[in-house]
Amino acid sequence: MRLIFAGTPKFAAVALQALLDKGSGLSAEVALVLTQPDRPAGRGLKLQPSAVKQLAQKHGIAVLQPLSLRLDGKYPSEAAAAQKIIEAARADFMIVAAYGLILPEWALNTPTHGCLNIHASLLPRWRGAAPIHRAIEAGDLATGITIMQMDAGLDTGAMLLKQSLPIATDDTTQTLHDKLAALGAGLIQQALRDYAQLQATPQPAAGVTYAAKISKQESAIDWSQSAAVIERKIRALNPAPGCTAELNGETVKVWRAQLEPTLAGIPMNTGHSRDDNLGTLYITELQRAGGKRMSAADYLRGLQSSI
Repeated sequence: MRLIFAGTPKFAAVALQALLDKGSGLSAEVALVLTQPDRPAGRGLKLQPSAVKQLAQKHGIAVLQPLSLRLDGKYPSEAAAAQKIIEAARADFMIVAAYGLILPEWALNTPTHGCLNIHASLLPRWRGAAPIHRAIEAGDLATGITIMQMDAGLDTGAMLLKQSLPIATDDTTQTLHDKLAALGAGLIQQALRDYAQLQATPQPAAGVTYAAKISKQESAIDWSQSAAVIERKIRALNPAPGCTAELNGETVKVWRAQLEPTLAGIPMNTGHSRDDNLGTLYITELQRAGGKRMSAADYLRGLQSSI
């Protein structure tokens, strides 16, 4: 079985590692990896390869980093060159996980059995760019992984496998991401092993929601919202971009908060709603500009020592 793998962040790298694992029971060869171009990162803003590229290079797999795959787009010559390489790979499947580029029709149809996507939600809920963040923010009790046979729509393809995962009350996007990455890695192995026996199930029309991309403009906490809504937002935007608030005349990052009173918490008054009579949220972990993350207790001690 010959595979092309398309993905960029750590979520995708976990799945790629699973496909490279010789003990998985899969007889598969990853012939080519597609990933986003290197991006500037860190204080020096040096170009950094994606997690998927780093893993591919470690295993000696050819890496392709086109700016676009659209033959009629902004970079048609680059897309055409990529098309030749992808066609030459003669893949049975393309496995896609958080790649970040839209796959045009020719790319979807090039592998013998098309493209399988590892999507971090229980489709049709949370189609789109930020399903993990939005599930936490909305207060969903569960999420999961859907293995989908891709089509030209935005996460609209038929479902091959689906497995749910509860969302813990203290889950952040980071912790839930790690759980879902592991779940997705196992599920794509199963999908490839059992592909001939799987039934492709169209997504239902009911229950469709869209997970819009997270923007930095969402970081500022709106204290007119209920405590429960704010607490979920803090977890949803942890680790990036993080929530911000004004505290004692300075802007701080708020990393954790609790609905219940705590000796080490900083109480902040919030709005109310019919479903939430808690008007106080207690900040328990925060970060001052240029500083490190700290507990609320350490922050308060620092304030007292400066008086």
